[in-house]
Amino acid sequence: MGGDSPAAVLFDLDLTLCVSTQESDELLAATFERAGVDPFCEVADLAAVASATPECESDREFFAALFDLAAERVDGVDPGDVPSWRLADAHDGLVDHSAVRFRDGARAALESARDHGPVALVTNGGRETQSTKLSALGIADAFDATVFCDPAAGMPPKPDPKPVQTAVDALDVAPDAAVLVGDSKAADVAGAHAAGVRSAWVPYDDASDDAEHDPHHTFDAPDDLLRVL
Repeated sequence: MGGDSPAAVLFDLDLTLCVSTQESDELLAATFERAGVDPFCEVADLAAVASATPECESDREFFAALFDLAAERVDGVDPGDVPSWRLADAHDGLVDHSAVRFRDGARAALESARDHGPVALVTNGGRETQSTKLSALGIADAFDATVFCDPAAGMPPKPDPKPVQTAVDALDVAPDAAVLVGDSKAADVAGAHAAGVRSAWVPYDDASDDAEHDPHHTFDAPDDLLRVL
């Protein structure tokens, strides 16, 4: 990223600015129970394949693909016996998208970025789902530009460069004068680099360190952004 302060900041949403207040293990257990399926994987198994899911047009389709991929990698499970769509429907019915809180350090990072210059949100998720989270956090109007990555609406998800390019164009800044802050190397860092934007990786919990994507900065928490503003 060099020594230059970025002119604009782009933020990812999930696991970057906000985290769910629903317990992941409890949610997955309830999903299996509601679907009437014997548990065959854990949250870590789903997280491990999240970046390998194909482009999906809905949360329901994403979770169906997620369960399919997890089933392929768990020993002793026949993927053909896994009712992935039933599991996706059960999960969809249990998730409360308003049950979110700021990730530690995220509020300060957003406020400082807003004081510094224009800010944008670039989030892999549909408008309805992600807007619910933004409203719950009280930041629905906090961004100068908001890009919802929804293939059904013609906006592919990161790491496709289009959503990042769209945000940069809306802020009217040069790509290399902007920085994208996100928790995923596969989506956020790769998407930023594909669009010529600088990257700041802020891993959440035990996110894998994919050496294929080398961010300009690695932060321990979102408010480490203040060091480069």
